[in-house]
Amino acid sequence: MTLAQQLEARWQAWWPELAPREQRLIGGAAALVALALLWWIALAPALRTLAAAPAEHTRLDTQLQQMQALQAQARSLQSQPRASRDDAVRALESSVRQNFGADAQLQPAAGGDAVGLSVRGAPAAALGGWLAQARSNARAIPREVHLTRSPAAATPAPASARGSAVSADGGGAAPTVRWDGTLVMGLPASR
Repeated sequence: MTLAQQLEARWQAWWPELAPREQRLIGGAAALVALALLWWIALAPALRTLAAAPAEHTRLDTQLQQMQALQAQARSLQSQPRASRDDAVRALESSVRQNFGADAQLQPAAGGDAVGLSVRGAPAAALGGWLAQARSNARAIPREVHLTRSPAAATPAPASARGSAVSADGGGAAPTVRWDGTLVMGLPASR
């Protein structure tokens, strides 16, 4: 005799001995447990998913809009006429002077299909803006980047210099992050 058969035999011997009131109470408790399991396993997860759907839909719509904006940007870059190597170098020289002044120097790299940029104490925002300009205006892309945080940016300004620049939370203004190093930018192929 298996365990299941033994349990069934005990149940059939025990159940008829119970009073009708006890049978109803046990049946009600079993129904309550079955309803609780139905709620926890089937209904509650579905209702949570349904409640979270509008927020998830909004998040996915935002992500879709970002992807469509990137697609439009890529298409506009692809539709631009190809720049010659000389035009790209002139555009890079102009943007280096405009963004960094004397803190950067543009020089030809080996092979002629790239240029190197050496920067000293370049602000992070200016460097990011210049990279975007180099990509869109000169069609140049970074090949190698060797940057280190400038030691001057690691030390905060003295208390007397920070006295006038106080943030909203009452602390001193954070120093601007600056970078030293070199970037090698690949140029478009000559026509």
